[in-house]
Amino acid sequence: MADSQTSQSRQLQVETHGLDVIGDAERKGTPRTLFWPWFGANVSILGLSYGAFALGFGISFWQALIAGVIGIVFSFLLCGFIAVAGKRGSAPTMVLSRAAYGVRGNRLPSVISWILTVGWETVLTALATMATATVFDRLSWGGGTETKVVALIIVGALIVVGGVMGFDLIMRLQTVITVVTAVLTVVYIALVADHIHWSTVSAVPAGSAQEFIGALVFMMTGFGLGWVNAAADYSRYLPRSSSSRGVIGWTTFGASVAPLLLLVFGLLLAGSSSTLNKAVAADPIGALTTILPTWFLVPFAVVAVLGLVGGAVLDIYSSGLALLSAGLPVPRYLAALVDGVLMIAGSIYIVFFADNFLGQFMGFLTTLGVPIAAWCGIMLADLALRRRDYDEGDLFRPNGRYGDVQLTPLLLTLAATAIGWGLVTNTAASWLTWQGYLLDPLGLGGKSGAWAYANLGVLAALALGFLGTLALGRGRIHRQEQQAASPEAVPAV
Repeated sequence: MADSQTSQSRQLQVETHGLDVIGDAERKGTPRTLFWPWFGANVSILGLSYGAFALGFGISFWQALIAGVIGIVFSFLLCGFIAVAGKRGSAPTMVLSRAAYGVRGNRLPSVISWILTVGWETVLTALATMATATVFDRLSWGGGTETKVVALIIVGALIVVGGVMGFDLIMRLQTVITVVTAVLTVVYIALVADHIHWSTVSAVPAGSAQEFIGALVFMMTGFGLGWVNAAADYSRYLPRSSSSRGVIGWTTFGASVAPLLLLVFGLLLAGSSSTLNKAVAADPIGALTTILPTWFLVPFAVVAVLGLVGGAVLDIYSSGLALLSAGLPVPRYLAALVDGVLMIAGSIYIVFFADNFLGQFMGFLTTLGVPIAAWCGIMLADLALRRRDYDEGDLFRPNGRYGDVQLTPLLLTLAATAIGWGLVTNTAASWLTWQGYLLDPLGLGGKSGAWAYANLGVLAALALGFLGTLALGRGRIHRQEQQAASPEAVPAV
């Protein structure tokens, strides 16, 4: 009883840990506990909308299904591998990345990680707000500007409070979100199942190999590659003796199972109705209410908002850690609060001023997916080459074994990003028309050719980061691991 009371008391306190290494006395749980945060963050109804997104590449149901399964599982498997670093180093993801980039050299990927997570939490907050307004409009309870303002305030407050409070509250919140959203999502599927018409779905024509690859890469960037930069933030609380296979398995399974089921049903719904398919592009969550009976609209709003909040809470927690790793000298909870303010500002723009949501969203994912893929490849190779756990003290010491700035990983990241951006396009986002500059020189048909929307740049950046580090990083890592252990350091934040 005393242990239970102590645990509950700890859960109600603001987490004081920032970038510091979690001490042995505070490491707890088993790999199985990773299921809850990862499932809760990815059980969002938004997963249904990815069915429409995938079919939007001009491919058939079966092509979209295969692309989705490969893209989702493979990308979350990458998260599982990087989560092992958290168990081995008991520090946030973007602190462990210092072993590859150097203590201050790591600020570049930290800034990229911060932008990506802030972007994701902003998108999820905006979607939750728009979904609430759509439900209220259908119920004739409002749905206009006032409803959107109130919804944004409530959703934003839930996310910011979770991010500021920290790990223990997030873990408890994700468990509740997992149960509630899983049950209500099953009810939603049962209610709209009669809108599926297999004859219509199966008649959707097949697309080209390039369109299939484009859908696959989009699934990767929309799911696992959007989380790799935060994958160790939750496994860092596990004991070092935890099974690495268990960490990989439970992270991958917990994160993948809901998106896979939702994708299948989303493909069936979108493939059955071209009207619904097009509506999802404008309002990915709200469009799904158009086929619901009125009595379930309120429960739908609950499941939609909670699912999106579940993902955004993990994002704001990790974005705060990334901001600290980028060099902001404030406590973790203040960093999360700063990100919350930016999240609200960005959500206001999306909800009240922006149009063509899907085009901008795809452009955002692809553009930042390229440097994150390069970072991921470098981290995976760096982790694979290491035979010892991280030296905790030197992760915070510029003159330690990991150095201040490691030029090779930084140059490799920049080169892989430059090549990657030259191999992706997004004409729906006017601010991204400069991309795709390598498609013509490499004989891939230019910005209007067959390969223009295959998003090859993400795969190229991932491969270049991984293979380049395997080829160039072995000596650096060997020299690092030959040094004697350093005294433990206390980080500034």
